[in-house]
Amino acid sequence: MVKIGILGAMGRMGREVAAAVIEAEGMEVVAVCDRPDHAHVGKRYPGAGASLVSGAAQVFLEADVVIDFTPPGATADHAALAVKHGKGLVVGTTGLSAADEAALDAAAKQVTIMQAGNYSLGVNLLMALVRDAASKLGPEWDIDILEMHHRHKVDAPSGTALMLGEAAAEGRGRELCDLRTPAREGITGEREEGTIGFAALRGGSVIGEHEVIFASPNERLVLAHKAENRGLFASGAVRAAKWLADQKPGRYSVKDMLGL
Repeated sequence: MVKIGILGAMGRMGREVAAAVIEAEGMEVVAVCDRPDHAHVGKRYPGAGASLVSGAAQVFLEADVVIDFTPPGATADHAALAVKHGKGLVVGTTGLSAADEAALDAAAKQVTIMQAGNYSLGVNLLMALVRDAASKLGPEWDIDILEMHHRHKVDAPSGTALMLGEAAAEGRGRELCDLRTPAREGITGEREEGTIGFAALRGGSVIGEHEVIFASPNERLVLAHKAENRGLFASGAVRAAKWLADQKPGRYSVKDMLGL
């Protein structure tokens, strides 16, 4: 039985993750936490044999693998706790800083770490298609990534959009930082050939929509993914946690889990 801990357990994704763990075979929710001022701290978490606590340390102490979908800012601390207690960590937080990434890399030398901007099977297959298309289409094909999310999302472009951009850059044998073009506003001048652009829309309750547009002078190719509900992200993260429990220390991706 894989013991799962959930950080940000009262958030939208936290509740989805908990529901997915409760329904899964061979897994159980043993520890959950949220911010100290949450009204449910100290009360029994719905459907689980654990009470909501206010500190992440207790979650890492009790769980085998911890799933983290909390906002950016605490990822480095969570990575340090994973190392201290020797536990696996599945990170779904987006908008990570360079320091956060470095903390995850360092932790992965001692424990199992998986971080992804998106745990959807469909999105990860889309990444493979984007990489393949970019490798076969020349620099005369402009690449733009359009994403839309709900009005409450605080980071842009989305982690998934950046993953798609990285896949496109990889297909062209380059780094995204070398090909990424700034957001367009005002008099921008002509577009430089071979660059990768991003556009972010925010509104309503959109869970997540992404389009990768390859545009040549004569035609356009559009590869797209639309999320119908948050359950797909939660089920992917839970699948990752179960898979991670059997791995050696290292930093893994959903592609590793799926063999892509």
